[in-house]
Amino acid sequence: MQAVIKAGGKQYVVAPGEKVKIELVEESLDVNDQIELPAVAIIDGSEIIVDKSKLEVAKVTAKITNFTFGKKIKGFTYKNKTNQRRHWGHRQQYTEVEIGTIELG
Repeated sequence: MQAVIKAGGKQYVVAPGEKVKIELVEESLDVNDQIELPAVAIIDGSEIIVDKSKLEVAKVTAKITNFTFGKKIKGFTYKNKTNQRRHWGHRQQYTEVEIGTIELG
């Protein structure tokens, strides 16, 4: 059984036991905490479930395994002849989760 989950504005295809890096969920949570992720679709063999009434009772549980950072992105903007320069950077925070169970409810 597989599920399509929504986390951080992105969608991921997951199966039980899989480890996935999603965007940071909540900083108040700790490692080994259980979270519930919303399902967009559930793939059960050859059947695909996308009915909203069935998905509202469906549960995809996951356990937080680690908090990590992504690759550092560096940027530089420059405008000629005006002495206008700007350095900027970004480093995305991620939450690593291990998918536990996918239940249809």
